[in-house]
Amino acid sequence: MPAVTVSAGARLHIGFQNLSLARERLYGGIGVGLEQPRVMVTATPAETVDVDDALAHEYATRAVEILDVPGVALTLEKRLPRHVGLGSGTQLALAVLAGVARAYGLEAAVREHAPALGRAGRSGVGVASFETGGFVVDAGHPTGRFTTERPADGDWTVPPLVANHRLPRDWRFLVVVPEADPGRSGADEDASMRTVVDRADPAIADEVAGLLTRRLLPAAAEGRLEAFGEAISAIGQKNGVWYADVQGGVFRPPAGALVDSLSSNPVITGVGQSSWGPAVYGVTDASHTEEATAAAEAALQETGFDGHVLVSRPADSGATRTTRGETG
Repeated sequence: MPAVTVSAGARLHIGFQNLSLARERLYGGIGVGLEQPRVMVTATPAETVDVDDALAHEYATRAVEILDVPGVALTLEKRLPRHVGLGSGTQLALAVLAGVARAYGLEAAVREHAPALGRAGRSGVGVASFETGGFVVDAGHPTGRFTTERPADGDWTVPPLVANHRLPRDWRFLVVVPEADPGRSGADEDASMRTVVDRADPAIADEVAGLLTRRLLPAAAEGRLEAFGEAISAIGQKNGVWYADVQGGVFRPPAGALVDSLSSNPVITGVGQSSWGPAVYGVTDASHTEEATAAAEAALQETGFDGHVLVSRPADSGATRTTRGETG
């Protein structure tokens, strides 16, 4: 039987364009796909769903139903750390869907089926980075459709991709993941987002729009690292004002202390918190990787948290799919 391996990189979520119901479109994610770390699954046709990992089993069961196939034997080869701000849920869900589809010679249609897997109910960054990699911006959802209560799973479409740029290969994204409480997810995240959207100042959305159109998009298109970093840092700060009441500050502890420490380093720019954290990111270039890594490790020591530091290129493309035939 054919075995299909699907591998997808993590993503950073820089922020949203708007969280106020007073504007025409809600959310509108801004993010970057990374080469590392990665999730990897291998799928083979089967008569039932056979998966050891509980979450992967849930997604495989949904994928089998969506694609109307008998079953799948699926192995989770590599996993992304969960609930730290790297998009583990969406990347796993879409990798499973793509693996099951390819194992049966079908088109995955991840953008079409992501809502049925419970993905992209707010941000479309995870789906877009799975498809294309690079720097991505989505259009958000119509505000009249998405109020403080999002629709039921599957009852939405993935927001369209409105900007996508490959970033220079010599750029490096520094990611620091402290061993702290995980970021919000599920019902906890839904409740927090309802509070944020109810209180969001629409003037911040107007400021983010200016930063996006006049600073970030031109910097991404032209490959200007310093300008890119300054713009994503400013957008992250603006987003943090929206979240301050529900996460204990512009950045949640201990991300705030890490952001402060890294922001003072001259070889690192664009420091911010990915999604609900606790992962913190920054941007540097290949020639300053060692210095940036040392600064991140020192920042962890200063905050008193254990954790790990990784450095990744921006992803040039989306998920990879490889098929091997029956052997032996």
